[in-house]
Amino acid sequence: MVILVTNDDGIHAAGIKALGAALASIAKVVVVAPEKERSAIGHGITMHKPLRATEMPMDGPIARCLAINGTPADCVKLALDALLDEPAAVVVSGINRGENLGTDVLYSGTVSGAIEGCINGLPSLAVSLAGDDEQDFDFAFAADFTVKIVREILKRGLPKGTLLNINVPSLPQEEIKGVAVTRLGQRRYINTVSSRKDPRGRAYYWLAGEKEELDAGPDTDIGAIRRGYISITPLQLDLTNHAFRKGLQDYFPALWPIQGKKQK
Repeated sequence: MVILVTNDDGIHAAGIKALGAALASIAKVVVVAPEKERSAIGHGITMHKPLRATEMPMDGPIARCLAINGTPADCVKLALDALLDEPAAVVVSGINRGENLGTDVLYSGTVSGAIEGCINGLPSLAVSLAGDDEQDFDFAFAADFTVKIVREILKRGLPKGTLLNINVPSLPQEEIKGVAVTRLGQRRYINTVSSRKDPRGRAYYWLAGEKEELDAGPDTDIGAIRRGYISITPLQLDLTNHAFRKGLQDYFPALWPIQGKKQK
């Protein structure tokens, strides 16, 4: 049985090393991850240059380790279609250095690694350690918690088209209050563009931004992390707004052919 591990922080990140070593206690672990950091890459895939897989020294109990010159989605796609010697049973992406909460999941390369596994019909999860960039990150507890989750997933599976997004507070274990099953909160980033000029007077820009939390209720992932709980959010591939779909033809009545009938 193979567990495929990827991330967006890169093959050398401390989070993926801790995760791979912990998961190796329950199954054969193959790590396939970007050769360098690809944070906030979303679900980008590489189509206009060749992808290359480089065998890396095996770290501890990990069975195989490969670095890819691409994105997290590339890594999972390439691993499942070309690199693995036997089928994967589950895809685990992480452990990300920093949170992936609310609408962050739309930008996150970590979450996209799990999404690619889900697209390919495998139970998949993304794991992030929520903390400030200035602090030291200890991935040990998050890695051990992930092992518990993966054990259950291997027994029970996940619903088709569903993946888990897990955020663990970067707190001492005794300060974590428990586990909350949550929904996505809502946040956006404001003041995102910093405009500067180079020595020749040409403009260039840095994207950054400050978080503005629009929905951080107690049942959201954002709210759970802020209260010291581990957040587990089930995500689904189907982004359709089914409630609005039912009334969409009435919403735009002028769009339908005069002689035609409404679709049923």
